[in-house]
Amino acid sequence: MPFTANRQFKKAPRMLVGAKDMHYTTADGRQILDGTAGLWCVNAGHARPRIVEAIGNQAAELDYAPAFQMGHPKAFELASRLVDLAPEGLDHVLYTNSGSESVETALKVALAYHRVRGEGSRTRLIGRERGYHGVNFGGISVGGIVTNRKMFGTLLAGVDHLPHTHNLQKNAFSNGLPPHGMELADELERIVALHDASTIAAVIVEPVAGSTGVLIPPAGYLQRLREITKKHGILLIFDEVITGYGRLGTPFAADYFGVTPDIMVTAKGLTNGVIPMGAVLVSAEIHDAFMAGPENAIELFHGYTYSGNPIACAAALATLETYREEGLLTRGAELAPYFAEALHSLRGEPHVIDIRNIGLVGAVELEPIAGSPTKRAFSAFIKAFESGYLIRTTGDIIALSPPLIISRDQIEELVDGLRTVLRSIE
Repeated sequence: MPFTANRQFKKAPRMLVGAKDMHYTTADGRQILDGTAGLWCVNAGHARPRIVEAIGNQAAELDYAPAFQMGHPKAFELASRLVDLAPEGLDHVLYTNSGSESVETALKVALAYHRVRGEGSRTRLIGRERGYHGVNFGGISVGGIVTNRKMFGTLLAGVDHLPHTHNLQKNAFSNGLPPHGMELADELERIVALHDASTIAAVIVEPVAGSTGVLIPPAGYLQRLREITKKHGILLIFDEVITGYGRLGTPFAADYFGVTPDIMVTAKGLTNGVIPMGAVLVSAEIHDAFMAGPENAIELFHGYTYSGNPIACAAALATLETYREEGLLTRGAELAPYFAEALHSLRGEPHVIDIRNIGLVGAVELEPIAGSPTKRAFSAFIKAFESGYLIRTTGDIIALSPPLIISRDQIEELVDGLRTVLRSIE
């Protein structure tokens, strides 16, 4: 099982057999309030009728169409919808089947773009410490979570990393953007000086680092990173697999921060987590650079058997329509102040050393048990599940990212449940 303590799980399995709206149903019939939108992906809640119906109808009409040299209407319809939704300037879409594949696609496009422009020396990729960009070789190479990297050898060559932005001493218990740390973006200038800009293809960051424990960028940080990358002709890639599709109260984090990258990586909330799918959005400048040579020649030798799968496209279109009908892409902005107040009410509870939040995502960081890192948070995860709440833990950090349909009463229930859990663990 992926990212699972397999021996522990098989001694006491946590089996889910049903889901509806804000709740899972366990094998023993208990209701579990979903505090994590599945794995950051079920933004519209579970078993939504429009999505369920769209999948069945599409399977009956056109279950699969070859992705190479063939097309089908819904792939183009969805691309148009995504371009309309995305920040201005991101005009073209490449389909994938996951966030990991979306990252690989973005990295390959960045490298190939410089090459077709005659700057093939730009091969270096810059990630960030504590960054998470999926589990394929490109993603873990630019990623910066040690446990995800250390077992797999030397990974890709020619990769460097910016420092992470987490500073407990200066920014603990920040509500929204931390005030300190914008200058950390200037570390990119140091890396440019070390390697020379002519060797650097792209910088990839999560606008808000999610899987490592909700690390929120300091005020002005992303804007500064955009300035430096533009100055040196380096592509900026935003990994919005978690922040995309309403998580911050805007369609994308790029909208929230007012920073448009050259390439934007998405997945998860694209189909509400129902069917695997990802989409990479690129600028017209990047797309057009490949449109040269004979018209019958393949412009980019990349893609997947399931790129733009018809059923996945139908699910995505129905998901976007659900978001539109219910105002879910901006609902997080309405709930954010209430969510923040509830979350920060946990300050002073046992073991809590930091609380941070932005939009409808937050984290409660716990003091580790000496000599047993991760044990305290994992105990909280087990206790929460036993008490009827699904939370997510990474290291000794508890992350919350509930479906965007959550009510104020359910926010209060979730936080009060976590309060009880914190008081019950050692």
